[in-house]
Amino acid sequence: MTGAITIHSEQSFLRKVRQLNWGLMVLITLVACVGFTALYSAAGGNFSPWASKQLVRFCVGAVIMIAIALTDIRLWYRLSWPCYVVGIILLIAVEVMGHIGMGAQRWIDLGFMQLQPSEVMKIAVVMVLARYFHSATLEDMRSIRFLIVPCLIILAPVALVLLQPDLGTSLMIVMAGGAMFFIAGASLWIFGIAFVAVAASVPVTWHFLHDYQKQRILTFLDPESDPLGAGYHIMQSKIALGSGGMEGKGFLQGTQSHLNFLPEKQTDFIFTLWAEEWGLFGGLVLLGLFGLIFLYGLWISTRSRHHYGRYLALGLSVNFSLYVFINIAMVMGLIPVVGAPLPLVSYGGTAMLAVLVGFGLIMSCNVYRDSKVTRV
Repeated sequence: MTGAITIHSEQSFLRKVRQLNWGLMVLITLVACVGFTALYSAAGGNFSPWASKQLVRFCVGAVIMIAIALTDIRLWYRLSWPCYVVGIILLIAVEVMGHIGMGAQRWIDLGFMQLQPSEVMKIAVVMVLARYFHSATLEDMRSIRFLIVPCLIILAPVALVLLQPDLGTSLMIVMAGGAMFFIAGASLWIFGIAFVAVAASVPVTWHFLHDYQKQRILTFLDPESDPLGAGYHIMQSKIALGSGGMEGKGFLQGTQSHLNFLPEKQTDFIFTLWAEEWGLFGGLVLLGLFGLIFLYGLWISTRSRHHYGRYLALGLSVNFSLYVFINIAMVMGLIPVVGAPLPLVSYGGTAMLAVLVGFGLIMSCNVYRDSKVTRV
């Protein structure tokens, strides 16, 4: 009898392994390989210091991603609130014992890595909103009283992230939260009210912005006004993008990056380095891979037979696409410069881990798409 149970468990496990989205994993790995290649180039043709560490982080993160994907989605449903609470505690801990870097207090030093809690909150907010909206009816989504709680769920981490200060990440959390409202079926008039409220608060918000944040916005409006100061980053980025042309200058041949004109080439401006060396064609290939990953996440969300999986998979896919859009729009000068990495490509431990955890949850939604998720 015990042997039969063991065989059945093994068969069940193998069946779940076969249900993993191997196509999605291939796409994720291809994008990560673009990152390894770009980081190798950023170091002047050397795996040290960035590419080798990024490769190790990806391998560790991939194992965690698969483990999460094979874990019953009902467990993640139950852990949604605890994950959110832990994220809030970590954000508070940043204010108490956070590590200051690049003028902001955003990291907690764990010894073996620098943890950025705001990256954790991007996942936790989507998880807890997916749980909250799981049993919501259309009447609930039209009720202001019902929507007060999810608004507070979004605003609490946003307020803590703004204290760091990190305007870019706080806006991403707001946009991801707003997407969850839309996915769950909130009435359009609610978004209209939110838009009017945001527009009316702009003058007040401007007064509370830090000087460097105001300068970033002014530089976005007129980058040529200070080409050697505040406008230097975006000016050099545009020069590098333009100099790449259609086919690029070739691997390890980017002048703007290798002559150190391009700032933060291993993190925020890594897409610029890639486009300079591989041209418009290389940039479009990378964008195509990102697009396929988003469509894969969308497809997984449509297959789920429970609302939690639907909301979670689609919300995390939108969250991923926001990473991509904001980073690429930033380096092209379409939006002000903010600290937003290009997912799976930019150098960074917490961002890489957060993205892979998100994809693990998305795949769990597919593996356990037929599970019955009941409200507890």
